[in-house]
Amino acid sequence: MRNLIAVLFILTILPSLAQTNATFQPGKIWPDNNGVHINAHGGGVLFHDGQYYWFGEHKIEGKAGNRAMVGVHCYSSADLLNWIDEGIALEVDKDDPDSDITQGCILERPKVIYNEKTGKFVMWFHLELKGMGYAAARTGVAVSDRVTGPYTFIRSLNPNASEWPVNFPEELKEKTWPDDLKSWSDEWIQAVKEGMIMKRDFEKGQMARDMTLYVDEDGTAYHIHASEENLTLHISELTDDYLGFTGKYIRVLPTGHNEAPSIFKYNERYFMITSGCTGWAPNAARLLVAESMMGEWKYLKNPCVGDDSELTFHSQSTYILPVQGKVDAFLFMADRWKPENAIDGRYVWLPVQFEEEGLPYLEWMDKWNLDFFDE
Repeated sequence: MRNLIAVLFILTILPSLAQTNATFQPGKIWPDNNGVHINAHGGGVLFHDGQYYWFGEHKIEGKAGNRAMVGVHCYSSADLLNWIDEGIALEVDKDDPDSDITQGCILERPKVIYNEKTGKFVMWFHLELKGMGYAAARTGVAVSDRVTGPYTFIRSLNPNASEWPVNFPEELKEKTWPDDLKSWSDEWIQAVKEGMIMKRDFEKGQMARDMTLYVDEDGTAYHIHASEENLTLHISELTDDYLGFTGKYIRVLPTGHNEAPSIFKYNERYFMITSGCTGWAPNAARLLVAESMMGEWKYLKNPCVGDDSELTFHSQSTYILPVQGKVDAFLFMADRWKPENAIDGRYVWLPVQFEEEGLPYLEWMDKWNLDFFDE
């Protein structure tokens, strides 16, 4: 009887494991090749040698899952719908309590890019040191010879120490402000806009929280991150090996309060989709545009349309992926955070659509697949 029950159980679960995902179903459970919900939150996708690789935060059950107890998970796919579990690409350090990435730190929004010159895969991520909350505001870097890892942690840092932003006015470099400015007063906001927090962190390096990476057509890589207490975005140029910062960076929309940056290029213009800062709760996305990565970025509007557009369909941006083999096809990736049970976070992937004027927009779809881009 026991054997019969076991056989019936296997026959019951095998069909579900063998099923393939035929459509994107935003907000639903997304099983991998083992039938387990994909565990790659706040992630990004790299296309390399005909295969997609999805890197994201590995969460565990409960509130503790919002700390890094395992590391960065990696999955591979040929079609963006069906993902194979490739294991943990970067493990947190479970032995050394003094390691920057010791178990229990906060490690968020990992992104991986490939360096054609060195043949190395480079991972950057937002890092908060264990026991310090979000005070450290660092970025960490790891490297591997294999796309799926294992990745070797190199260091964490606050970027661009003792460097001025290239778009910072010369006349503000010597400006000072009273120590008793009241937070969020008009005078305080103006001081932040003029660089007060950036100058506070000038010698030790700038804050770097929510982040993404972008490799331009000429091979130059950029690290885009929320800085200055999440009030101002910074776009920083990476060194040729992608393992450090050149010191060339710009401030984007000071006091704009943007986080969760995601970026792509369309019709010779750079577009960035960000969110406001409301903790784990969703808010309205923002659309930014510039003629060059290091040029002036301007705010346009909320790119989302339709029901729940003011909450970005109950999600927050993390990455925008060009779809291979499709013309002007971009996939918007976002997360639905579940802070009370982190492992249950869901993914919202939607196609980027374009208005007649060439501006991108996002519209909710219950189900869709890549054939959408051929219509």
